[in-house]
Amino acid sequence: MKKQLRTLAALAMAFTVAVTGTVTAKAAAPAAPEKQSITFALHSIADSIDPSITAETYASPILTNVFEGLVSYDADNNIIPGNAESWELSEDGTVYTFHLREGLKWSDGSDLTAKDYVYGWMRVITPEVGSLFADQMLPYIVNAQEYYDDNAAAEDVGIKALDDLTLEVTLINPTPFFLGLVATYTFSPVQQATVEANGDQWTLSAEAYVSNGPFYVTEINFNESYVMKKNPYYWNAENVVLEELKFVFIPESTTALNAFEGGEIQGFWEVPSDSLPVLRVESDELVTVNAFGTTFHIMNNTVEPFDNPLVRKAFNLAIDREQLIYNVLGTDDIPAFALVSPGYVVDGVDVTEGRSSYEMSPNADPEAAQAALAEAGYPNGEGFPKVTYYYSTNDTYKKTVEALVEMLETNLNIEIEMKTADWAVMYADIQAGNYQIAQYGWGGDYLHPMTFLPLFVTDAVNNYSHYSNPTYDELVAAIMVETDDAKAAEMIRQAEDSLMADYPMLPLFHRSYSYMMSRNTAGYFRTPLNNLYFRDAYVVE
Repeated sequence: MKKQLRTLAALAMAFTVAVTGTVTAKAAAPAAPEKQSITFALHSIADSIDPSITAETYASPILTNVFEGLVSYDADNNIIPGNAESWELSEDGTVYTFHLREGLKWSDGSDLTAKDYVYGWMRVITPEVGSLFADQMLPYIVNAQEYYDDNAAAEDVGIKALDDLTLEVTLINPTPFFLGLVATYTFSPVQQATVEANGDQWTLSAEAYVSNGPFYVTEINFNESYVMKKNPYYWNAENVVLEELKFVFIPESTTALNAFEGGEIQGFWEVPSDSLPVLRVESDELVTVNAFGTTFHIMNNTVEPFDNPLVRKAFNLAIDREQLIYNVLGTDDIPAFALVSPGYVVDGVDVTEGRSSYEMSPNADPEAAQAALAEAGYPNGEGFPKVTYYYSTNDTYKKTVEALVEMLETNLNIEIEMKTADWAVMYADIQAGNYQIAQYGWGGDYLHPMTFLPLFVTDAVNNYSHYSNPTYDELVAAIMVETDDAKAAEMIRQAEDSLMADYPMLPLFHRSYSYMMSRNTAGYFRTPLNNLYFRDAYVVE
């Protein structure tokens, strides 16, 4: 982090963040291959590449490389200047003033100003737009929620362009993690002209898709690929070496591995679990990152039988997480008994250290699980209704759910059907509440537990379990504005205690990411937040 930002970071972050595991490419001097081009495979197609709307993991690698916000991350997880060259925070911690770089341009060569940030951010809090990440702004920015509820005008919202180079943001309360929020793609600028000219179709053609990052989209081949080229109008274009970046879609990770070994692609998103043991020993192109994320499967708390917390408890106690991680998936993940991932440190202590396991253990406890199921009214599984376990089409997800279903059927004496669909179809069903139990999880969007906690707040945008607990809601609201390190850490533990007493979901493991990248590729990095940056990448001989 540059020297002038140290004080700003101290003011903006009341907690100390210590998440390890970011992996950067092997150091090498740029060579001169025929073409500086990288092809990287993803395994699912995002529902949208509109930064104001999507909340999908699968959109992240695309948006991270074609858009840039006011701030960004470096390879050491530090927040660094992006479109803003500097910023100040008021003494009371509620007003940020961002100073944009001079001469910023869109990928079509037109001027980018603070007004574009106002437009992009206001789209997020406009209900008709349908942003899935509106809750990254609504609780924090003055009158954002009121505007969303049609109780305030746009000019009342605390997002102001003081001039072309100055953006002022007024918060309701001091928010220690606000810069982390600003670093997410949701806070990207959006060009008003292209949205107004093309409506909600602006992300569907390369010609209409105007962006401001190190790369811009030149081809959109539906269900096949996104092709990008170096953006000559990017403010730091002289330091971008890659001429071309391609994201191709290969649904099965085993197929992607074959393509990688055949030299057709230079990397891919997720290594098939069957291949991990061999690759750990034999490959110097396997990259593993400790993640700030938790894989948990969601249960619809409003439908039978998961409207009963004792059923949810029985499912949690019937799972052998160690067997799932080590024998089925073969990963380096950590068994999870709660929501928040390890990795956020306050005064040298991880906020999850000493956390209860909520009667769960790394191994299944069939006797306790059966006792909970009997208390729920289903002794020895008798009378238990039909349950369908939903997962998206993917080798790893299939293997995971098959193993879980076998454990649940064996330990609870019940029957479970499995259902699969492409991610986009399954995700739409989850959003509509058309499921009982489903594969899910959450990778942190910023380095603070608040990236997880709102997922179970009553009526929150991404609360697909439909869980509701007033005590939990109150604690999360208090954590949002607490600037005292120790107090906030204690409230985080209390919130998780309140949440897990009801077992609203099925925590499985805290993640690591294992992916492949060619040894001839350097300068890239993937953060614990699962952001994959290619702006500094290059190909070596």
